[in-house]
Amino acid sequence: MFLKQTVYSVMIISSSTSFIKSFKALLSPAEFSPVVEVHGVNEARRMLNQRSFDFVVIDSALDMQTGVRFASRLSSSSNTIVVLFSCAEVFNETYESVTASGVFCVLKPFSTQSALTALLWMVAARERIRQYEQKEMTLEEKMQAIRLINRAKLLLMEHEKLTEEQAHKRLEKQAMDACVPKTEIAARVIEKYANEEQ
Repeated sequence: MFLKQTVYSVMIISSSTSFIKSFKALLSPAEFSPVVEVHGVNEARRMLNQRSFDFVVIDSALDMQTGVRFASRLSSSSNTIVVLFSCAEVFNETYESVTASGVFCVLKPFSTQSALTALLWMVAARERIRQYEQKEMTLEEKMQAIRLINRAKLLLMEHEKLTEEQAHKRLEKQAMDACVPKTEIAARVIEKYANEEQ
């Protein structure tokens, strides 16, 4: 049903065993694992200190204000997708309280179809966040490579008395001659001068 070879971790927070049982029945072990059940916000906090989850499902059968605050904080401070199931009497108020934090709000009691639709939204949102995480990691890797190359150029300028342009060309030429990335040559230069200084 969901993306191939992607397995999502889930935490279900509810004081109601029937809610947990009903929601858990929708989760295929091949696509959702582990599925951790907790019965209160404090227990959930302890668990989240130990590990992260792709999805956190919160039943409003908990103390409503506590559940709303917890959902909002968790969604705002992590890449976890949070869905809050709320009863009809307070649904609009709950929706207004949590939507700005990125929390999905679903009416309960829920039908199988509405819960499956919520799961599809959650998967789509998690994959979107995963793309941003990968872009962020790529950007960080690029910044790290630039820092490494700049450090090597500075060392060449200092020890070999080259200009910045000459140092850059030397790194480029050595990388082309050796058929390796410029970062590898930069690391060798840094290591060479680090060994000489010892």
